[in-house]
Amino acid sequence: MNGDSRDLTLTAEKQNPPLSPFSKWESDTAVGAISYDTASAGGSEYPFKRSFDFVLATLALIVSVPLWAIFALAIKLEDGGPVLFRQKRWGKDKKPIQVYKFRTMVADADKKFGGVQASEDDPRITRVGRFLRATSLDELPQILNIWRGEMSWVGPRVLPINEVQIREENGFLPDEATPGFDLRCTVRPGLTGMAQIYAPRDVPRADKFRYDLLYIQNQNLWLDLRLIAMSFWITFRGKWESRERKI
Repeated sequence: MNGDSRDLTLTAEKQNPPLSPFSKWESDTAVGAISYDTASAGGSEYPFKRSFDFVLATLALIVSVPLWAIFALAIKLEDGGPVLFRQKRWGKDKKPIQVYKFRTMVADADKKFGGVQASEDDPRITRVGRFLRATSLDELPQILNIWRGEMSWVGPRVLPINEVQIREENGFLPDEATPGFDLRCTVRPGLTGMAQIYAPRDVPRADKFRYDLLYIQNQNLWLDLRLIAMSFWITFRGKWESRERKI
């Protein structure tokens, strides 16, 4: 997308009243009805979101200390490579942030294979990495990003900068050329979110961005609590890498 001052917003086609407060987000038809236009759209976060993130991140860091030790040992024992993987990703207002994850691929995968999106049965992924990715526990170090205020618990996925996607319909496009990218960067990226939960794993970015924009327009504390609870359920079932519905 060009760096002009145009804003993106979400408009949805009229539909019957939902059966539950979340049924419009759980409906593929509803998300498919979302379109972009140039009307003004607010991307500000709801009150106390940062306070909620900080308190929950502090508690999570304390409780998860044993898991950090277990995963670090398992990664080291498998191949002796680095425990953590670091990468520059898009933050709020399109400012790059340094993100850490437990390493799930062979050492120096980016240097050897380039920044290419992971695919199903990707040979770069280690045995320990398959478990960590299925449960999304490889992203545990990102709680530090939440604690520092660079990320939120819930929001658009924290995207690698110009990662090569495997299912783009029009070939490779820079992130900023994808409709919806500018608006999704008006809020902090999240550890989990509507796109992470509801969007099929390998759909084009423009489709995933529709879920992000729907979240931005409807964000509130109750929705965040619901999405966090659903994320724990997906982790418990090890379904984060599923190419089918996670919920």
